[in-house]
Amino acid sequence: MINGTDKILVCCGTSCIANGALDVADAIEAELRARNLGESVEVQVTRTGCSGECEQGPIVRLMPRDTMYYRVKVADAAAIVDSLEGELATKLLYKRDGETYEHMDDNPFYALQHKVVLKDVGIIDPLSLDDYRARGGYEGLKKALEMTPEQIIDEVEKSGLRGKGGAGFPTGRKWRSAASYDEWPHYIVCNGDEGDPGAFMDGSTMEGSPHAVIEGMIIGALAICAEEGVLYIRDEYALARDHIQHAIDDAYAAGILGESIMGTKHKLDLSIVRGGGAFVCGESTALMASIEGRVGEPRAKYIRSVQRGLFDHPTVLNNVETLASIPTILREGAEAYARIGTEGSKGTKVFAMVGKVKHTGLVEVPMGTTLRTLIYDIGGGIIDDRPFKAIQTGGPSGGCIPESLLDLPVDFDTLTEYGAMMGSGGMIVMDDRSCMVEVARYYVDFLCEESCGKCTPCREGLRQMRAILTDICEGRGKPGDIELLERICHTMEDASLCALGRTAANPVLTTIKFFRDEYEAHINDKTCPAGVCAKLTQFAIEADVCTGCGMCSRACPAGAIAGERKQAHVIDPAKCIACGSCREACRFNAVLTERRPA
Repeated sequence: MINGTDKILVCCGTSCIANGALDVADAIEAELRARNLGESVEVQVTRTGCSGECEQGPIVRLMPRDTMYYRVKVADAAAIVDSLEGELATKLLYKRDGETYEHMDDNPFYALQHKVVLKDVGIIDPLSLDDYRARGGYEGLKKALEMTPEQIIDEVEKSGLRGKGGAGFPTGRKWRSAASYDEWPHYIVCNGDEGDPGAFMDGSTMEGSPHAVIEGMIIGALAICAEEGVLYIRDEYALARDHIQHAIDDAYAAGILGESIMGTKHKLDLSIVRGGGAFVCGESTALMASIEGRVGEPRAKYIRSVQRGLFDHPTVLNNVETLASIPTILREGAEAYARIGTEGSKGTKVFAMVGKVKHTGLVEVPMGTTLRTLIYDIGGGIIDDRPFKAIQTGGPSGGCIPESLLDLPVDFDTLTEYGAMMGSGGMIVMDDRSCMVEVARYYVDFLCEESCGKCTPCREGLRQMRAILTDICEGRGKPGDIELLERICHTMEDASLCALGRTAANPVLTTIKFFRDEYEAHINDKTCPAGVCAKLTQFAIEADVCTGCGMCSRACPAGAIAGERKQAHVIDPAKCIACGSCREACRFNAVLTERRPA
């Protein structure tokens, strides 16, 4: 029987919205009204944040039955409402490796996850303060208000929480350092300027559980005796920014923010500053310069931001994920949080897993989970079961990890030992059709455009690396280029002003270390083994394998493929631009890569 506790949760994260989730929610509500279910009983349709498995969206979840439907369309609204009392809409259930799954906990994508930061994302209405409170929201703040700043910091230190924006600095130690300075005022700042290609962890957290971020900021402010805080959110995150602002307004109205936090003597004001789109403003001092209205350039950190940060006053800067972890630590206790993860990396980590993995999306797992578990057990392996080649972790400043290291645990320290980094949590999975030289060139090109240009090692080093890598990809590479790249990388690591320049070498050094043979093939043989670099590659169709389905010719943007239906097709090399669209479209592996004649 339907009763007043029934809820229909519709994922309205950014990805699902792009696939029509808002229309799906409207259609379900219209179907309920048409059946007068809204009069006899109340079935609540809740528009939630990201449910996680983005490529399966829009996702609809029926509660308390805990039935999850995937890839839902407007036309499925009637079947979903039918299933509240009747048979399941089996065509919408999750299917993987021949198995069908009804519940979230049974779905392999979710089964190995452990949600702390994302515990409410995909379950609550992010615009509802009541929804957040119903799941324990602001209980951590209530406990913090009964503690001294010293006790709050002690609790965070005991939890072992480290900053999840990439550096992994102990959060409690940072708070204690800022609290020790007597120069007033103190500030607390949230870094929501997530700029890594392929990363959307912080954006999804702000969209789906904005009050968790705000509660974490209030607790942090109590710890360092700050009365003003700023959320620096990238301008492209319009939905996240709107949800955060809505949550701030509700918190003021409820007496959680303002002159008296929950009726106490403590006060805190929060405001939002929109990031200008500069990747370098993810760096702490550049971010604070941007908030102050100056050019977003980093400064040398011989004096730390905890002593002289925003407006030259003691400042704590934490990223979204770090702050969203704080309420759980205060509410459930440091010991419970410290039991998750590894000895040196406590708690969980949120990853945005994208690329050539079958099941992309938002994943939260205990620290120490292996790359293999993430890619194969949670992600389902490589699309079309092609060979795995590498995973790039940590954004443009991260490194590329090969198949031989898939059993590495993902934590702050282990990946660093191999020239990579966990970073903020972006993960891009690559198969055998990825050219590692081109991957390095792509990231260097990105960083070259995003460098502020203030220091010579970063500014000129990136330009020179881009020029060398471009030459290699276009067939102009020469002996000694690899060694020259390595020398430039090491100079940048030693002499750059900020972390952007010091870590920019990671994608180059790791691809050279683990995929040196690809560099040598480009330089010595003038060929791209992966068939990606257009100046070194041409495509041909294997006549004995081609079925004449025509998929390749329809995908070709240059009109270079001809052939009759059910007859082998042919590629005209004079017209072919070597974009690889034909190879991606072919389901029979009939498209071959060849060395382009000189």
